[in-house]
Order: sequence, then structure tokens, then C-alpha cells
Amino acid sequence: MWASVALPVLFLVITWQVLADGPLLDPDERLGLELAGRGPAGLTDLFADLGNMQVAVPVLACAVVVSWLRRARRAALCAVLTMAAVPALVVPLKLWTDRRGPLTEATGYYPSGHTTTAMVAYGAAALLLAPYVKRSWMTLVAAVLLTAATSVGLVLRGYHWPLDVVAAWCLGGVLLIALRVGSRIGQPPK
Repeated sequence: MWASVALPVLFLVITWQVLADGPLLDPDERLGLELAGRGPAGLTDLFADLGNMQVAVPVLACAVVVSWLRRARRAALCAVLTMAAVPALVVPLKLWTDRRGPLTEATGYYPSGHTTTAMVAYGAAALLLAPYVKRSWMTLVAAVLLTAATSVGLVLRGYHWPLDVVAAWCLGGVLLIALRVGSRIGQPPK
């Protein structure tokens, strides 16, 4: 699967650029400053808040309960462990990279924890619920839309640079691939 190679490579390239203050940062910061403050503040705040742990994790918790009750306990446990991996990976990365935010002198903005949280929580929920929904593709569409809305809200509010969000997509994608492989979600039984 191409994504299992492309996502970590792209994440490593972006992280290298952040650490080395590489040439990708200038256009990233120009774009981020151009986009910051655009759109209706109430709506972009709402979108950004979709990545809060208090919003995204309860959605995943409901899907975990459904999976557990349907005897998909391995998948439910793997989803919980995948969600627990988000802060375990993101917090040290934020401390290590020490990237300044768009509209602040504060640091620790890379990668976007809200985007990673949204992608893993909604993506894992979609994977867990897909076997029990008539139109399973709709769970994936919902997860993608919620993650995209979070990402757009974070950039338009000026909470994150665009590359912070792209890196979070890569990290979240790697975690969801690991979840799918480790839990055997969507794979035929042996």
C-alpha cells in the first residue's frame, strides 16, 4: 500500500524542514498569514473545536462501545490504544520541534495535535462502525469531512500553519493504517 510508505516519508520531510528552518517554511508561513482571520470567526472556531479531545474522543468512545458489544473486542482495544498514541507522539514532537505559532510568539505548534486527534478519533470511529452500517462508505466520508473541517478551522483561525496540519494528516494516516492492520478491521476472517 503506497500510503504506508508515502505518509511517513512526507512526515519526515516536513519535520526536517521545521527543524532545519528549511525553504518550505517561508511559503508555508506566507500562506498561513494570508489565510489567518479569513472566514466567519464563529464557524471557523466551531470547525477548529472539532479537534478538541472533549469533542472527538467521545465520538470514538461511542464507536468503541458499539464494537465491544458486537464482540469486535480486538478492534475496540486497538482503537483505544491508537487514540492513546496520539498525545504520546504529538507532545514530544511539539517539545522537540519547538515551532512558533502563526499569531503568537509561543512555541510547540508542530504538528497539530487537534488535527491528529480529529483524524484518529473520527477515522477510528469510522473503521469501527463501518461493518455495522448499511452504507459503510458514509462513515469514511464523515471522518474525512470532520477532519477537513478541523484542519480548515485551525488554519483560518491562525492556530496552526498549513504544514503543521499536513504533518498531522501524515501522522494520523500512519496511526490509522497501523490500527487497520493491527486490528484486522475490514479484513476477511481467517
